[in-house]
Amino acid sequence: MGRKWNNIKEKKASKDANTSKVYAKFGREIYVVAKQGEPDPEANQALKVVLERAKTYNVPKAIIERALEKAKGGADENYDQLRYEGFGPNGSMLIVDALTNNVNRTVSDVRAAFGKNGGNMGVSGSVSYMFDHTAVIAFEGKTADETLELLLEADLDARDIIEEDNLIIIYAEPDQLQAVQEALKQAGVNEFNLVETSMLPQTELSLEEEDEKQLEKLIDALDDLEDVQQVYHNVALRED
Repeated sequence: MGRKWNNIKEKKASKDANTSKVYAKFGREIYVVAKQGEPDPEANQALKVVLERAKTYNVPKAIIERALEKAKGGADENYDQLRYEGFGPNGSMLIVDALTNNVNRTVSDVRAAFGKNGGNMGVSGSVSYMFDHTAVIAFEGKTADETLELLLEADLDARDIIEEDNLIIIYAEPDQLQAVQEALKQAGVNEFNLVETSMLPQTELSLEEEDEKQLEKLIDALDDLEDVQQVYHNVALRED
């Protein structure tokens, strides 16, 4: 799964470089998740997961607190959680997750982004069957063998554990994300480079350079949309 980690790094690097957009998207997601349950992460596990992920992207505390206060205040903004699937150049596949208060606007914007950048939207299920919903946790300070041992002691399993770029990357079942992170904390891991669930491709595609540039334009166009939260794809992008 090493090359899949490269794609996750690429996505995270892109977000780190566009902090104002990322913070706005996190603010919206925190508000929606807090409003769906309790605005307290100890009573709302979904919120706890979002806040842990926000921490790895260095989302300012003020933005988090503003979103939580908005949820506590009973704001009546309603958002729909949507997933679009589509195709990019030369057989590449994409999944687009969105939060929107205007479904017609969002589907129009997503369709336009695909159409203007060498892609086209597919029907529901046309792409997602080729991806696996997976928890991904990355951190420093232990070996793969040590990590496997501590997970076994906690009666937890992992799909894969790899060492790459001085990091340990754990791929696990999505419902095990918090349990795995808690086991790591108990073992002395206090800093995490990544804690999130992702849609990882079962197989990865390599594109010619021009097709890859076209795909990157498509990904950027989708990421730039206000309503889009996440974009996943099945291409093994070249490292700079």
